[in-house]
Amino acid sequence: QVQLVESGGGLVQPGGSLRLSCAASGFSLDSYAIGWFRQSPGKAREELSCISGGDGSTYYVDSVKGRFTISRDSAKNLVSLQMNSLKPEDTAVYYCAASHDGSCVRGTWDYWGQGTQVTVSS
Repeated sequence: QVQLVESGGGLVQPGGSLRLSCAASGFSLDSYAIGWFRQSPGKAREELSCISGGDGSTYYVDSVKGRFTISRDSAKNLVSLQMNSLKPEDTAVYYCAASHDGSCVRGTWDYWGQGTQVTVSS
């Protein structure tokens, strides 16, 4: 069964850090592009970061560049998103998605996780 499962969300104070994980079962992540997205109430889903299949090129939206880092652990078949210097506006449900064609550019996502809540508040 093909599945993506996010974990690592929670409540953190402004300026704090969290590390989200996106674990895959039923397929190998190595050749897939993996994207991280978030959505908060009343707002459109926003793509934050992506790591391409194969060469592992990484991409970030400007709002998280320098604060978030995406990485892949092939041995564990997961992709992580390290989030530092968190702000209240980072509060959202965070999702990962996988693209079979390995491209971060085309934006065609085949599988989605169920999401994990991140709340940044004092």
